[in-house]
Amino acid sequence: MGFFTDAYDLFCISLVTKLLGRIYYHVDGSPKPGSLPPNISAAVFMGSLAGQLFFGWLGDKMGRKRVYGMTLGIMVVASIASGLSFGHTPGTVMGTLCFFRFWLGFGIGGDYPLSATIMSEYSNKKTRGAFIAAVFAMQGFGILSGGVFAMAVSSIFEFVYKAPPYEVDALGSTVPQADYVWRIILMFGAIPAAMTFYSRSKMPETARYTALVAKDAKKASAEMSKVLHHEIEITPWPQILVEPEIIVEQEIVETETGNSFGLFSLQFLSRHGLHLLGTTSTWFFLDIAFYSQNLFQKDIYSAVGWIDKPRKMNAIEEVYFIARLQTFIALCSTVPGYWFTVALIDRIGRFWIQLVGFFMMTVFMLGLAIPYHHWTQPENEIGFLVMYSLTFFFANFGPNSTTFILPAEIFPSRFRSIFHGISAAAGKAGAIIGAFGFLYLAQDKDPKKADPGYPAGIGLKNALIVLGFVNFLGMLCTLLVPESKGKSLEEMSGEKQEETA
Repeated sequence: MGFFTDAYDLFCISLVTKLLGRIYYHVDGSPKPGSLPPNISAAVFMGSLAGQLFFGWLGDKMGRKRVYGMTLGIMVVASIASGLSFGHTPGTVMGTLCFFRFWLGFGIGGDYPLSATIMSEYSNKKTRGAFIAAVFAMQGFGILSGGVFAMAVSSIFEFVYKAPPYEVDALGSTVPQADYVWRIILMFGAIPAAMTFYSRSKMPETARYTALVAKDAKKASAEMSKVLHHEIEITPWPQILVEPEIIVEQEIVETETGNSFGLFSLQFLSRHGLHLLGTTSTWFFLDIAFYSQNLFQKDIYSAVGWIDKPRKMNAIEEVYFIARLQTFIALCSTVPGYWFTVALIDRIGRFWIQLVGFFMMTVFMLGLAIPYHHWTQPENEIGFLVMYSLTFFFANFGPNSTTFILPAEIFPSRFRSIFHGISAAAGKAGAIIGAFGFLYLAQDKDPKKADPGYPAGIGLKNALIVLGFVNFLGMLCTLLVPESKGKSLEEMSGEKQEETA
């Protein structure tokens, strides 16, 4: 449910940015509706980057459980506050939105390393990939729910408050009540987060953290007993014992001075330096492409004619059509892609799913970009929709899932949370580049056709080519990432271990 909320909060802003531009950045006499400045879209990513680093570090220092509740509390408060504003001018409203979206991102960022680390440390090596992937797969339902909820809200407001298209009456096309639409959509994200708070607060600390980091064998045994509903005998710890019918795995994990190297020490860099480069670079390149596609679907929809030009719709009607298409993409490609990963990751392995995913994203992105004029023809819109959907499918049955899973498996217990946070933060740095860069790159080459306030860009076709090249770089960097399928966390991290059947 944490990741369900994360995805809803991250991507619901893309459903209402056009509406915000119409409400607060209208220019009298302009042939186009107002357009939102790009910094609004990037605020949550900047907060997320900071949260991933901070809570990743804190999770290794204070424990996974204690920090896990903090992130959810921040998300609840910031979600509600995002729909509020101090004052009524564009500057005050957008300033408030940016401020609270930053802190919302801060909480979301903390959820990434903690969710992945907790799930990896609870799981056994035979099904660990599927369990972590299932946590991440809730993103798909979060994106889907965002589209469905936005459709419902906009339909109700459109039915009650009729308005003409922008080209008929520029001011009248945005009714005053439209200001409630975006606030309701953003604030709704607080509900699933609040519903999860109690159960998250009752989670026990992971036994691996308690044993390997906190060095408390008695407490680790007690916490494993709570999880398995089975009394665990205290033996020379850390020893993870489980009921055979629940998990067919037994690991005896011992620490030694040879594994006591420090953060970013030469010994760490020799053992895991290339691994960290692999997890950070692949997540960085993925998020440039993935978040560009997700956040600016609405621009692509308009460019290829899937929805009418903004001037032919009123403000609330535009929200509905953008949400409908996001829902369709999520239902047909995003959600299935996630669950294909859940089903197959422990059979195929992380490495091959990520490598093939990047390769297919490159192929489909270039397949859209190179014959771009062909796809803009009305008779080819369905083909474009299929190709565009397949890029999302192979992102999620591919690197969008595996970049989340691998950092939780290949680093030592005492660094697992922080290095997952660093890897995720590299991804959010890519998302920020994508959020700013794609907005500018995708602008029309003709300055007169660019959105208000933006310079001329390289056009949508060339922007898609750039994203295809970014995916190709991600494929190359995947070669730095090890395969963790069927291996214990201690085996992957190099911590001394002795396994018994």
